[in-house]
Amino acid sequence: MKRLLLLVFVSSSLLSQSFVPNAPELNLKSYILLEPNTNTVIAEFNSDELIEPASMTKVMTGYVVADQMENQLINQDDMVLVSEKAWKMEGSKMFIEAGKKVSILDLLKGIIIQSGNDASVAIAEYVGGTERGFVDLMNSYAGAIGMKDTYFSNSTGLPDDNHVTSARDLAKLTSKFISNFPEMYSLYKEKQYTYNNIKQLNRNKLLWRDESSDGVKTGHTSTAGYCLIGSAERGNMRLITVVAGSVSDNERFLSTQRLLEYGFRFYATQKYFDANTEYSSSRIWGGRSDKVSLGVEKDISVTLPRIEFKDIKVNYNIKNNVQAPINSGDKLGTLEIISNSQIVHTSDLIALEDIEAKGFFGRLWSKFVLWIMSLFNFN
Repeated sequence: MKRLLLLVFVSSSLLSQSFVPNAPELNLKSYILLEPNTNTVIAEFNSDELIEPASMTKVMTGYVVADQMENQLINQDDMVLVSEKAWKMEGSKMFIEAGKKVSILDLLKGIIIQSGNDASVAIAEYVGGTERGFVDLMNSYAGAIGMKDTYFSNSTGLPDDNHVTSARDLAKLTSKFISNFPEMYSLYKEKQYTYNNIKQLNRNKLLWRDESSDGVKTGHTSTAGYCLIGSAERGNMRLITVVAGSVSDNERFLSTQRLLEYGFRFYATQKYFDANTEYSSSRIWGGRSDKVSLGVEKDISVTLPRIEFKDIKVNYNIKNNVQAPINSGDKLGTLEIISNSQIVHTSDLIALEDIEAKGFFGRLWSKFVLWIMSLFNFN
């Protein structure tokens, strides 16, 4: 009997515990694992600590160029005259030549696939007038994105005491890149690029190790260690990782793979609400219709440990005594997505249609009825 009671106690204790193990222990200076569509941090370690971005800097270089193209300030077919400074750049190269012209698109491939410092400076000088001018743009974009721990001193990631960021900021930047410029982002999964008869392989070995991986950027200096921004998509779920300060080239890829497998194995992203779809309604007083349809402005998904989806509930909190006129988009309440008694997401409920007010006497009668109801505490 005692053994049976003990078994029941142990079983109930196990059921009350989370089935999600801790994130893997990794020999890194910092890291973060993010689901970008719901902005959910699944795992992190020292993610706000200042780090040297090394060549991960070039994600911002590409972001600035992509946005300038989006706003038609430059074109991918623009021809860039290569300067002496760009040609002489140390470190990784695309092997462009001083005095020759190279297209924006070729330079972007040289930055994204070959991590060319020469290509980064050439494109920076074209877009910003000088590399310094381009760096000012980089820092302006960083501020607009909300990269609070970031300051850029160059377009390449070469060591500089003032050139710093954080794992969280780089994940935020990568998330913006993927959502804002998907066509440009597709370049990150190309495994090789040939320019000037020189073929170079993409330094991101995840592209060969994991078919769901489609980016993003390696980085390394003697002081930064081995770094990597990685991203992969499986089904309806994307994950972004940033690992910094790894002790070896191979270790950064193994650490990234372990984080990605952890996230995909134990977490999931599910969509719960579609934009501009009726999910509830509100009574309207003094309107030509006595109710208005309510929905959400944007699609809503949540990222949770897989086991927590079975207990999902939704609460609708709708305003009382709403009076016409109503305009489409007016906020008339909130919804709460609840898992295990915890609110995991809150969103406004908005009117999905316009409701015109009745005439003068109709509005007057509605106000009279509301007054009577208030006397008897009716809602």
